[in-house]
This record gives sequence, C-alpha cells and structure tokens, in this order.
Amino acid sequence: MPAKEEKMALNLEPAAELEPELAAYFEKCREKLGFVPNVLQAYAFDNAKLKAFVLMADDLMLGDSGLSKLEREMIAVAVSAVNHCHYCLTSHGAAVRQRANDPVAGEQIAQNYRAAKLPSRQKAMLDFAVRLTEAPDKIEAQDRQRLREAGFSDRDIWDIAAVAAFYNMSNRLAAAVDLRPNADYHYWAREKPPPQAARRESPTAASPLAAHREPTGSGRRRRRSA
Repeated sequence: MPAKEEKMALNLEPAAELEPELAAYFEKCREKLGFVPNVLQAYAFDNAKLKAFVLMADDLMLGDSGLSKLEREMIAVAVSAVNHCHYCLTSHGAAVRQRANDPVAGEQIAQNYRAAKLPSRQKAMLDFAVRLTEAPDKIEAQDRQRLREAGFSDRDIWDIAAVAAFYNMSNRLAAAVDLRPNADYHYWAREKPPPQAARRESPTAASPLAAHREPTGSGRRRRRSA
C-alpha cells in the first residue's frame, strides 16, 4: 500500500464541517482538477481563513485585470523561484505549462526567467516582481516608469505588485509548515505539443508565451471561480 501523501508538517485537524460555499468549492476543484490542492486543505482547519485565502487568490489570479492569467501565473513562479518555494514552484509551474501549452515554459520561468525568450513587456513585468521580492525598500519611481514604458497601466502595476506580494506571503507560509504539492501537478502538460503553423508564421514565434497575452480594457475576461 502506498504511503499516505503528506500535506504539511503541522497536525491541524480540519474544521468539523466546511461551510456550504467552501464545500462546493472543494467539489468544483475535484471536478475540474481531479483533486483538492493541498494549500486549500492546509487552510481547511478554519473556515474564515480558508474563505479569505480563496477569495484573495481567485480575485488576484482569475479576476478582471490587464494581465493575462498566464502572466499572473508567471509572476507567481518567478517570485517563488526567488524564495525557493517547492509547493508554489511545482503547482504554478504546472499552471504556466498548461496555460502556455508548452511543457518547457514552466521550467524556463522557474529556473531562470531571464533565459526564457520573453517579450520585453513580460520581461519588465518579471523584473519588477523579482525586485519587489528581493529588495522592496529599493523600489523607486523609475521602476514604475519602466513598467509604463513597457505598456502597463497604473492599474496593471498595482496588479503586478499585488500578485507578487501575495505569493511572497504564501511562499513564506508554505516554508513554515513544509507544505507539499499534490503529486498530480508534476505530470501536468508534460507532453510535447503538436506543431502549430501559426507559431511559425507569427513574428513572435520565438516566444510561445507571447501568444497568450489577453486583451486589456473591454476585452478583459470576467472573473470565474476555480
């Protein structure tokens, strides 16, 4: 019999009963992902904390934004790489591979995003997120101006900072409790995708990530649940 999968180092009993809304959320995870992410199960000892985490994570990663969902996952991975967060590198690296439809993309961002062939816009975005992670006291007006010159609005800059800040918090909590990723994440989007003629014809063909930028303004997608 395989060993029981460990979620974290702390022994916190789940709440006696999840609130109906949260129980439905867990069921939706099982339906869409095939499992409940361990980070959610780690919060399940307290309904209020779990609800706060879910609301914040969903708003940042799935809500309206000038940043695509892929770009937000890229920020999560780049920040987690600085913090060497095993859980987030595994789970959000898988999400980058899946959203980019590229099994190489997650590893490139996780190992060294500077080695990836990113558009200058995304490079500037990750440079800012990493600087905010490594030296928040050194952020200056010129750092925000570089993002504006790369095409980001002030609202976009807020979103970049908010996602980076959230994953710095999440990384540190994951380290404190030795949070372990679900094994399923390791196998997401690992197969080589079929050739795409559109990529060969596109001027941004060198970067499969560039093709997944979502429109801003009226083209932003509405928030959806997990």
